[in-house]
Amino acid sequence: MEKTLNRIHPVSDPEATYFLQVSWEKDLGAGFGIALSDGQCAWTGTVSEAEISREAADMEMNREKYVEELKKALIAGEESVGRYNFAVSKDDENTECHFSYGRNLKDGSFRLGSLKLQKVLSPAEVVKELIGWCLDCLGRLQAKNEHLQKENERLFGCWSDAEKRLEKCVEAKEELEADLYNRFILVLNEKKAKIRNLQKLLNEAKESAAAAKYTRDTITTTQVATGGENEYDGSTDGESENLTRPSLPPVPERRDSLLGSPEFIDSAPRRKQRQRTAKPDMTGSKMTSHQTELPAKEKAKCDCHNECEETRKKREARLIS
Repeated sequence: MEKTLNRIHPVSDPEATYFLQVSWEKDLGAGFGIALSDGQCAWTGTVSEAEISREAADMEMNREKYVEELKKALIAGEESVGRYNFAVSKDDENTECHFSYGRNLKDGSFRLGSLKLQKVLSPAEVVKELIGWCLDCLGRLQAKNEHLQKENERLFGCWSDAEKRLEKCVEAKEELEADLYNRFILVLNEKKAKIRNLQKLLNEAKESAAAAKYTRDTITTTQVATGGENEYDGSTDGESENLTRPSLPPVPERRDSLLGSPEFIDSAPRRKQRQRTAKPDMTGSKMTSHQTELPAKEKAKCDCHNECEETRKKREARLIS
């Protein structure tokens, strides 16, 4: 059998204190017993299952919900203070006691149930039973408290061990992170060195390609310049030949033709004699002038060729620089 003991203050006498004990077997809805005492007198009574069903029908309330309201009013104790009220009225001879219980609302209250309690002839026995139940409940609470204290100590020890293991794990983690960080730095430096070497090789390859391209361009430009200079030299030789040819007129042939004509022989023999006498001098003077002109032209041709060679060398020097 289960029991609960609560302290109540009736609305009819708020200064008075009563002790209410409720006992039941399996469920409060199957019936319960009530024992009420003010410390001097005691009253007892019972509520059957039929009475509970009748009260729920009178209030037009579901039986399960009504039973829940009874539990909150009679068993909840301090949790239901202010939400439920109790009323106690005794007769003149103090042989019977009318006990009622209800629920408070905003604009009033409604009664959950009531019953008549009979006076106990030996209230000391009831008080003794209440005190014994309180002591038993106190002992159970103390044993539960000790058990919870031991459990708390055990959990505290487990927590201490877990904290120590956690500290060791944190230290191991920090050491592992430091080791990994050092290894990472080494790997990173190696990667950086490889990247620098690859960049250096790439730059050297680019410079080699640029130098090869520049060399090819220089050779092509030099070949073009050399071809143009050869063409210029050829034209100069042609011009010198053209200039040389008119400087050698066929004077002797013309003179021979003139001397060989019969008309000239018949009409002027003496002049022919004089021309033959003067011919060596004139021919010698013309040959002397022709020989003087040839070295001057060859010198001009050499000077022009030297200027072309100097121009070509200057171009090559500019391209190389």
